[in-house]
Amino acid sequence: MAKKRVMVAAKNIDLSAVKYEQEEIKAPHLTGLALKLFVWIVEAPIIGSLVISLLKKQNKMTQLLRNTVIPEAPMFKPEYPPQEPEPGVVALDEDGKPEDRVEVALKCLPQYDPASCWNGDSTPSFRYWKIRDYAYAYRSKIATPSVVAEHIISVIEEFSNKKPPQPLLISFNPEEVRNQAAASTKRFEEGNPLSILDGIFVAIKDDIDCFPHPSKGGTTWMHEVRTVKKDAVSVSRLRSCGVIFVGKANMHELGMGTTGNNSNYGTARNPHAPERYTGGSSSGPAAIVASGLCSAALGTDGGGSIRIPSSLCGVVGLKTTYGRTDIGGSLCDAGTVEIIGPIASTVEDVMLVYSAILGTSLADRISLNPSPPSVPNLSLYDSLNSLGSLRLGKYTAWFNDVYSTDISDKCEDALNLLSQTHGCEMVEIVIPELHEMSTAHLVSIGSECLSSLNPYCEDGHGARLSYDTRTSMALFRSFSASDYVAAQCLRRRIMYYHMEIFKKVDVIVTPTTGMTAPEIPPSALKDGETDMWVTGYLMRFVIPGNLLGLPAISIPVGYDNQGLPIGLQLIGRPWGEASILRLALAIEELCAMSKKRPASFFDVLKSN
Repeated sequence: MAKKRVMVAAKNIDLSAVKYEQEEIKAPHLTGLALKLFVWIVEAPIIGSLVISLLKKQNKMTQLLRNTVIPEAPMFKPEYPPQEPEPGVVALDEDGKPEDRVEVALKCLPQYDPASCWNGDSTPSFRYWKIRDYAYAYRSKIATPSVVAEHIISVIEEFSNKKPPQPLLISFNPEEVRNQAAASTKRFEEGNPLSILDGIFVAIKDDIDCFPHPSKGGTTWMHEVRTVKKDAVSVSRLRSCGVIFVGKANMHELGMGTTGNNSNYGTARNPHAPERYTGGSSSGPAAIVASGLCSAALGTDGGGSIRIPSSLCGVVGLKTTYGRTDIGGSLCDAGTVEIIGPIASTVEDVMLVYSAILGTSLADRISLNPSPPSVPNLSLYDSLNSLGSLRLGKYTAWFNDVYSTDISDKCEDALNLLSQTHGCEMVEIVIPELHEMSTAHLVSIGSECLSSLNPYCEDGHGARLSYDTRTSMALFRSFSASDYVAAQCLRRRIMYYHMEIFKKVDVIVTPTTGMTAPEIPPSALKDGETDMWVTGYLMRFVIPGNLLGLPAISIPVGYDNQGLPIGLQLIGRPWGEASILRLALAIEELCAMSKKRPASFFDVLKSN
């Protein structure tokens, strides 16, 4: 008989007695025939349940979910205490026009100096073209959206013809792109651009609706059972700003993976090292931005799916507070851990896109009572000076639990630079029950995902999913209703710990991932793979953002000894996007000189 465990109430935990435990995930790494055989076993009626049960016991899930008394009541959605207003910010009207919000955000940016960007290479390091560079080029008649569109189309078509396939986009219509670009070019000719985002090229992850494209979610069949009749809310807001949508970006099937592997259409490659993964599940969005083809992309993040690929591809990814952006019109719009957020090559571009898409749904405004959205006022001379008052929380044992010390060292270097330059104070913190947090997240996202997919799986479409997705689905089917409730009780405990931490610090700092981009096993290209060891490292630091709905951003801070990008993660207070954006911009400026041109990069603005 299993021994019962009784948890002490979270408010009575002695933090001085908390010891960090390295998490070791016990599960086989499988590709090819072995993966197919494993799927056949776990889907078999009796033996499958036994195998899944054994894996759950080995990973201490059964004891936690079934044999533990958790004193806290369940928290089925993130709940936050009222938050203090952020200093040095400008409020945005979430009920106003997106283009008006973008204009307000634009005025909050530091002054733009075209001479430094266009008069030769003024810095020895590589830099991406920013949205303001494109806007200047269009307004100065250096380029037009139609000319840039032709450069992008030629590269996308080149990617689509590679063998083995490695598409950045799953759905792409060159004529649709040309039509949007022509309309934008005409607006510039008439002197009436809609916003700073007019003529800016953006990719949309394949689980977010962008009419007239289908939303397949990386599957071969989702578009057959779900018709796209209009844009998702976030896409509609960007469209009203004049954004040009290049198509639907590649992704890990249904978002159920962290590498970006997609055996249905081909796996997108990391622009810094084509033999390596981009990270997932927003693989296409991060890769298309990192390669210079798009200024920004929209992704979804239910388990690090914006931040992981942003980190591995060396770009910036913002996971907003749960409910800050309206998730309506996406495949994951019924969960409690997912958001839609921007990926871009720079913090200021993330800020501009974020300003356009933000706006809480009416239902979430009632249940979440969000603080008003805002952006940092970076145009003020003393804007960065206000960073000195920020307290940064670091759980050193967790921070250093990475596959290569290159990661923790580079992140530490960036934080030291920040402290030396701006006077930020580092505060040692302790976060209890990290294993419990990851288990609660897995049960939550897994149960919610299964609930939304069950009708289609019962209809026979489940057999058309890829093998690694079917492995995940077999695990998710083993979760009971009581497991789900237990996970929500754990959510309340973990929320308590973090809200207590945020009484002492303003931001929690971690590496974004515990490893840099992993190699793609050749045998994984055809049938996918399952590698929970890699997943454990990639997801090590991202879970608080999802289980607790906290805002978080990944900023590139350097490279490991193989030249692979490393990301630093900032986790903010609830509704504290402006604070982490301000801090992220400061870190970006401090690390700018180390920026390297990706191996696969295309200058579509100056291309001749």
